[in-house]
Amino acid sequence: MNAVILAAGVARRLAPITDTTHKCLLEVGGRPLLARMLEALDGVGIREAVLVVGHCADQIRALASRTGGRMRIRYVHNPEFTKGSALSLYAARAHLVEPTLVMDADVLFPVEFLRRLLGAAAPSAFLLDRGFQDTGEEVKLYTRGDRVIALGKKVVPDAWDTVGEGIGFFKCGAEAGPELVRLLADVVEESHGLNEYEDALHRLVQGRHVGWVDVTGLPWTEIDFVEDLRRADGDVLPRVVQLDGR
Repeated sequence: MNAVILAAGVARRLAPITDTTHKCLLEVGGRPLLARMLEALDGVGIREAVLVVGHCADQIRALASRTGGRMRIRYVHNPEFTKGSALSLYAARAHLVEPTLVMDADVLFPVEFLRRLLGAAAPSAFLLDRGFQDTGEEVKLYTRGDRVIALGKKVVPDAWDTVGEGIGFFKCGAEAGPELVRLLADVVEESHGLNEYEDALHRLVQGRHVGWVDVTGLPWTEIDFVEDLRRADGDVLPRVVQLDGR
């Protein structure tokens, strides 16, 4: 199992902090988010991490070269990193031909997330948190039975059993990979590169069984705003450390 980590975007909502620093390099508890992520991946046996870079790429390369552990670190450059994230994942399409974890680089999370996702019976699966507040910013996952049937910030299906927030991690099985690449190409072409990779994932779940793993109650946060950084330091990290035992 490999991992593709999307770490190319500019993160304008965190400006001016991120004008000259990528947000995955922002420190929580004195350590960059990306360093924590790479350590967690190495700890669960991921053998290769592919970083899709753009904004502040040299800084990310410098950090990853020091903190990759036993993993092989590779890089894919997205020259159009100011556009939508669909372009970033599409840039890494050659790495979706085998089972792969697709991960946003701006998440603080416990290692248990990776254990549960890797241990899911379904070849392709998402992590889902039912305990969210809907502010309109969240990518929501809608389920029916053991499969995800829709996802997005504005997508609402006619009927569903469970709805929760997506963590930003997706286990992509080997059979789903080529189909996801095709759907990403469609999204990039139709939107001129402006749309997000979740649009392709939404299309993927329409025709393919994609499972879900419940992580409700476990500590985590995505870093989008300054207040997310404060909450990560003061509230989320202590619970992550307690859960991980480190």
